Amino acid sequence: MKKGVLDILKGKFLVSGDAPKNWLFIIFASFLATIMIGSSHSADKKVHKIAALNEEVKELRSEFVDVRSDAQQLKLESTITSTVLEKGLYPSEIPPKKIKVKSLKEHN
Repeated sequence: MKKGVLDILKGKFLVSGDAPKNWLFIIFASFLATIMIGSSHSADKKVHKIAALNEEVKELRSEFVDVRSDAQQLKLESTITSTVLEKGLYPSEIPPKKIKVKSLKEHN
């Protein structure tokens, strides 16, 4: 046991007779570790981008609600009346009359 640990610490497994297999495994393991680290960084970037987009969606939704409430205020009759009064237009005192048009078929 003690000799095996010392051989590993000294790196004898890298220069022994079956060293090419060990080197291939080390290179393969290093390649996999590099791929894992790269994909982890990519996933972290995506998580941060999603968080930023969620914040932007919240801000835009809030802005939408504000604009919609302003538009509803502008559509009110009282708001329209006060706006046109400033331009010299006044509401009619006489209510509108309904006009009925009879077709020619009803007269015959």
